[in-house]
Amino acid sequence: MQVKLYTILQAHRNPMPTSRTTRRPHPDQPGKRSIKISLSTGVLEAARLLDINISQVCDKQLRKVVRLEQERQWREEHADFIAAFNATVGADGLPLDEWKSF
Repeated sequence: MQVKLYTILQAHRNPMPTSRTTRRPHPDQPGKRSIKISLSTGVLEAARLLDINISQVCDKQLRKVVRLEQERQWREEHADFIAAFNATVGADGLPLDEWKSF
């Protein structure tokens, strides 16, 4: 029993060293892949002079564009339902509206 207790205590005192292979990726950045892109020379040089992380900026902006496009597609796919729901609310009022206390 003393051996197991000693082993457990040692494990807590000397945790496994963190390395690139044992560290979990941040949830916002699941994985990255290197690609080639073309950028305007002037903007690229200005960004480098200002010490701007080009990869990070491109990733952030692309995430925004993807999210906006997904939202646009969702609205387009569900436009008929939204129109029908709005027509129903316009004609009949909100569901349970007669029981609200404010």
